[in-house]
Amino acid sequence: MRWVNFRKTNVSRIKLIGYLQLYVPSIAAAIFGGCSGAAAQEHADLAKQLSNPVASLVSVPFQLNYDDGIGTGNNGNRTTLNIQPVVPFTLNERWNLISRTIIPLSYQSDVVSNSSQSGVGDIVQSFFFSPSQVEIGGLIWGVGPVLLLPTGETGLTQDQFAAGLTGVVLKQQGPWTVGALANHLWSVGGTSGKTKIDATFFQPFVSYTTADAWTFALNSEATYDWERKESSVPINFTVTKLTRIGKRPVSLGGGVRYWAKSSSTGPEGWGARLIATFLFPK
Repeated sequence: MRWVNFRKTNVSRIKLIGYLQLYVPSIAAAIFGGCSGAAAQEHADLAKQLSNPVASLVSVPFQLNYDDGIGTGNNGNRTTLNIQPVVPFTLNERWNLISRTIIPLSYQSDVVSNSSQSGVGDIVQSFFFSPSQVEIGGLIWGVGPVLLLPTGETGLTQDQFAAGLTGVVLKQQGPWTVGALANHLWSVGGTSGKTKIDATFFQPFVSYTTADAWTFALNSEATYDWERKESSVPINFTVTKLTRIGKRPVSLGGGVRYWAKSSSTGPEGWGARLIATFLFPK
């Protein structure tokens, strides 16, 4: 029979509780703790810039999504890490060029023929020409080309190059940001034996940023496939906090989404999202 040393066990528990009481508040304060004065204002300003897709701010978001109910039998699931670097370039005193890239790394199971696939998906590259100064009326906008690059692995690609136009318009007033981003893609080149692409993407968004750099955001990432006459409408709600890890400003958070409408083989029900964005202000 194995005897338990209750005295030793209780001492260990007391030590563990002591360590947690000592270090957890310090770690939480470092990540989520408030700051005051100029630092607090800087955090709030950076958090608000993240709500602007054409802000003159270098950032690298890592967005992890989980969706379920995918495939012909609606029993598949997909986990996707979107790496989304945003890099602004100053063209002259009046214009900026904003590069936005989406690189998906996916793992999916039971989506295609009761099998699993993993790897890189198709890359979406957008360029926005945007005025460097806010227009009269406070509107911020940008327009430019968008490209779909068929870089994906088998089962994760549309296997077709596509190009089109993209645009964004928004207004920021006080703690609020309200706007919409859209694009449309058409197949380019031969489509024999390949997927024909004729799709519209529409992303209305609204967010509220507090004085201590919390951002509450609601958006949709709706798509309409004109070839198949099918639409997908996920509704996303996220909460993020602008903080620092060492000297590096980072936005951390997550949220949920609900598929209000989906294609015949698309996700259903609820999904989840985690976000970590690294900022590189000038």
